[in-house]
Amino acid sequence: MSQTKGAVTFRNVRKTFGSFTAIPDLSLDIEPGKLVTLLGPSGCGKTTTLRMLAGLESPTDGQILIGGDDVTRLPADRRDVSMVFQSYALFPHMRVGQNVAYGLEAGGMKTAEARKRAEEALELVGLAGLSGRLPAELSGGQQQRVAVARALVLEPQVLLLDEPLSNLDARLRRKVRTDIRELQQRLGFTAVYVTHDQEEALAVSDTIVVMKDGRIAQIGTPRELYESPASEFIADFIGEANVVDGRVLSVAGDVAQVELGGVTLSLPARGQDPGPVQLSLRSNALKVTVDGSGVPGTIASSAYLGDHVEYEIDGPLGRIFVVDDESDTPLPSGTAVALEVRPRGVALIPGGA
Repeated sequence: MSQTKGAVTFRNVRKTFGSFTAIPDLSLDIEPGKLVTLLGPSGCGKTTTLRMLAGLESPTDGQILIGGDDVTRLPADRRDVSMVFQSYALFPHMRVGQNVAYGLEAGGMKTAEARKRAEEALELVGLAGLSGRLPAELSGGQQQRVAVARALVLEPQVLLLDEPLSNLDARLRRKVRTDIRELQQRLGFTAVYVTHDQEEALAVSDTIVVMKDGRIAQIGTPRELYESPASEFIADFIGEANVVDGRVLSVAGDVAQVELGGVTLSLPARGQDPGPVQLSLRSNALKVTVDGSGVPGTIASSAYLGDHVEYEIDGPLGRIFVVDDESDTPLPSGTAVALEVRPRGVALIPGGA
């Protein structure tokens, strides 16, 4: 693969719909061979961004490059991308092999060669031998893999996936997302993946681009976004953290001594000076004990969920949400507890105070 083949660049892209500005000013570089996820709540601009890359929407201003070539005004069929839609969009009257070969045949390839390539693509996604079935004879997960095969058989520079797992149940989503990630890593193609599901994004991505109001809120690896959120929005959106108030007591080098609910922690300073600060406190960063030491609290509510117990706990940090995966017996409301704070899962929020 050349250095630019599969690379994607947005340069100062703006998109308006009448008087509404969906994307104010987007600049983004996607490296070849990476799976990059556009993540964010409904209306954040992620799908509009994907549709502009696919050629289904035209930018109002700015440039889009694929493999170093300016494709800003090119129609969708000349962009060397393939898209996997949320609805799969398989032709119900066509056999699986015909569905996968359709794009090749429509592009002028002879039927025999197209069908051979389709069989190879189906084998890649683990569906060898199913080319003669109709889509209705397949499970939802198999249909999704047919849609991926149909996109991959065209050998695009970039594979686009628009909420590809949203029609599957929870267990099947885990299986298919693993399949997609394994296939992307094995074949090394560039993929741009859109989802609103944080867990899905964490599981499949090399890089996550979190969007809010048409702008990039933070870019990073799954670990960077989860463990070092750049704002209260990121902390709350990625993993639903508790955002609580604390105080930086002192800073030495890159380490801050932070007071949190009467407990002192050593944490990465992240550019913070002594004084009030906000922290991201993950729900599993706290251990609930009845006779231990830590941040005091009182059980407000509890819920048994099989492999863990969920609590809402009142105390000096306000009402916080805690997941206890070490106990299978919920403590009753009103129980006085102590919360042992584990440094992993706690982070200062830059600029938060």
